[in-house]
This record gives sequence, C-alpha cells and structure tokens, in this order.
Amino acid sequence: MSEGAAQVRLTASKRREQLIQVAVDLFSRKGFNGTTTREIAAAAGVTEAIIFRHFETKERLYTAIIDRRVSSPDAAEWCTSLRAAMDRDDDEAVVRQLIGAIISAHKADPKFERLMLYAALEGNEIALLHLRQVTASIVDLYRKYFLRHQKQGYLRPCVPDFALTAIVGMAQNYALCKYVHELKEQDLSDEQAVESFTRIAMDGLRAPTPQKRLVSKKK
Repeated sequence: MSEGAAQVRLTASKRREQLIQVAVDLFSRKGFNGTTTREIAAAAGVTEAIIFRHFETKERLYTAIIDRRVSSPDAAEWCTSLRAAMDRDDDEAVVRQLIGAIISAHKADPKFERLMLYAALEGNEIALLHLRQVTASIVDLYRKYFLRHQKQGYLRPCVPDFALTAIVGMAQNYALCKYVHELKEQDLSDEQAVESFTRIAMDGLRAPTPQKRLVSKKK
C-alpha cells in the first residue's frame, strides 16, 4: 500500500490527533527547538506537507498540543468539582482537589509534563504564556478562597501564594519522581499520597479551635 493511500484512510480530525500525539512524544524527548517538522512527519509516516495542511507552522502545532490539554473535558470537570467544594466551604476537599489533580495529570500524561519541563528549560514563551494564563485563574481562585476563610477564622493567617506553593510542591515532586523520572522506590499509592499530603496541608492551614487555643495558653 502506498503512503498516499495510507494517509487517505484517516479523517482530518484523526490525522490531526495523530500528528499531535507524535509531536508530543518528540517534543517531550527533544524539546521544541530540538525537534523538526521533518522528524515529526517521518515519525507519523507522512510528508511535511501533510503537517502544514493541518498546522501552518511548528508553533501552531505546539500551541495545539497545549490547547488540547487545557481545554480537555477532565480539566472542565475538575473546575466544576473545585467550585462545588468551594461553594460548600469544604476546605479539605478544596486542598484535596488540587493535590489529586496534579498527581492525576502526571500519571495520565507524563509526556506532556516532560514537554512542559523542556519548555521551561528552553524558555519557550508559547508554552509558558499558556501556562501562566491557566495557572493565573486557578491561583486567583485559591487566593480569594484562602483569604476569605482566613478572615472567617477557618484558616490560619498566612500568605495564600506561599500556602499554594507548599501544597503544589508536595504533589508535584511526588508526581515527577514517580511518573516522569520513574523512580520506582516509592511505596505509596497515589490515593495514600493524596490523603497524606492533604492531611499535612490541612494541619498547617487549619486554624486552631478555641479549645486548642485555651490548652495552649495553660501550657
């Protein structure tokens, strides 16, 4: 069967998806600067012309990869669950949602996480701009939530951005070690990790109860 006949078999949407998947694999191993459209075409079994039929430039292909991740149904579902937890003032669920999402994302798509690490090393503004846009809205959501609950006395006074950095850091380090660096010596299951990190975070965030403050004064 000729290459042209093989190419016809895929619909435009399936071909686009195939090119994205192949590009993710190469970008995650060689970075944006180290990957050429010729290499992507060869790995996909097509000509460069096919790539440019779907994506005008390599930059457009790269952006499509990030947009695909950001606009995924899982991301939308997570945002809905997070807002529901915030609406019912469930501090523990709000923290658990963030930790669980970070670990799940690394498990589901470690190649994309490697791609983003490469983007940071290369200083790739295409990826970093998208990352800032996505994280900015999430950080702002958590910042306002933490500040509101600090004023209401549910959470300890602290700089919300520092609290987020600590929470994200625990989950991201665990996920990177397990799913990106593939360090197999970790014995914890993801469920245990989520619960442990949530408990650690809440021990630091939760405001002391009146009874605990009274005991503390006696000591």
